[in-house]
Amino acid sequence: MLRSFRLGNHRSFRDEQELLLMPAMPGDERPVVPVTAIYGANASGKSNLFKGITLARWAVLNRHLPDATGRHDIVALQDPFRLDPQSPDRPSTFVFELIAEGIQYTYGFLLQETEILEEWLYAYPEKRKRLIFERNRSAIKFGSTVADLKAKFEVLEEWIRSTVLFLSVCDRLELGPLIPVYRWFEAGVLASGFDGPSPDPEYVQWVVGDYLLRNPEARQRMIALLKVADVGIVDVVVADRKDRTRRRAAQSDLELKLLHGASSEPFDFGDESSGTRNWIGFLPMVLRALDGGLVLFVDEIDASLHPLLTAKLVGLFQDAEVNTKGAQLIFTTHDTSLLGTMLGEQVLERDQIWFVDRGAEGASHLYPLTDFKPRKDQNTERRYLAGSYGAVPVLGDFTAAVGRG
Repeated sequence: MLRSFRLGNHRSFRDEQELLLMPAMPGDERPVVPVTAIYGANASGKSNLFKGITLARWAVLNRHLPDATGRHDIVALQDPFRLDPQSPDRPSTFVFELIAEGIQYTYGFLLQETEILEEWLYAYPEKRKRLIFERNRSAIKFGSTVADLKAKFEVLEEWIRSTVLFLSVCDRLELGPLIPVYRWFEAGVLASGFDGPSPDPEYVQWVVGDYLLRNPEARQRMIALLKVADVGIVDVVVADRKDRTRRRAAQSDLELKLLHGASSEPFDFGDESSGTRNWIGFLPMVLRALDGGLVLFVDEIDASLHPLLTAKLVGLFQDAEVNTKGAQLIFTTHDTSLLGTMLGEQVLERDQIWFVDRGAEGASHLYPLTDFKPRKDQNTERRYLAGSYGAVPVLGDFTAAVGRG
């Protein structure tokens, strides 16, 4: 579970901003909210928030292979705020508050160009703060309860350069107290992986086909979700273009054949609409998240999807009887209908709605709907579109812009 994420001096986020994912309503004792929606105008910085999470996760999980000395280099290149002269000389901040294997952790680091200036990990067993490690460039301090880490670290200290996150080598060094957090980054987070409203059909076929071949028991659930979505598909067949002799097929090896109604003639995946392709592409991630209690990030969840279909997708995570493992769905969207009621149900709770707005200096600001103390009976969609919460475009005269004014 992800309880919060904080970043600063990354792309359009100049000042440190925090996305809080804990309930804000009185009496709600859940550790996190299951759904978080992020609204904002085009170019406000919504996607940059996800790019910060992606960069930090990539820094944890990816290392180059050892060079001739046996050392490892990473990782991440800093991408600071560019609209003032000071920001490129300041570090970028990335901080996660998460729950892994039932224990709360805070993990973060400061990145300056390719150098890790600071890195830290704290655990909170029984809600008491416990130091796992603190790092200042190459100097690492361990907490008293994990003193055995120091001996392991000293043996391999020369392997760790200033460009390497200490957490990223914990699996290689067998540093047990760090492993739950590393595994959370490795297996506890999913991202949509689609760039824009029309994902590459070949890539989607590979993702879906590989998922179905590895998880044959999920096939019937996926077909059921296609049927209830009213896209006309009644069956999905995964075809191998080549003999599957490798453990993981190449993207070009797999293709999907889709059956519609009573027709025996299968359709190619590329014949489907972009909305149907998006829905098919979402389903493996949705099922994986719900089955494993994972955190799923989706940029522009409403791309080519009907609002009712998007609302039903959100509803899977809201439903405690379906979402039994504590999965989280965090998404950006322009679909304002999700702010209201659909099919007689409120799609989003008030503490599940966030906004990103960009100020006059070009810096993005992140804030929740609850800052405005909204009433339960108010029309949130209408007030948002009217500009009551900010995070909407300030539009000029379009007629004059095309020379007709």
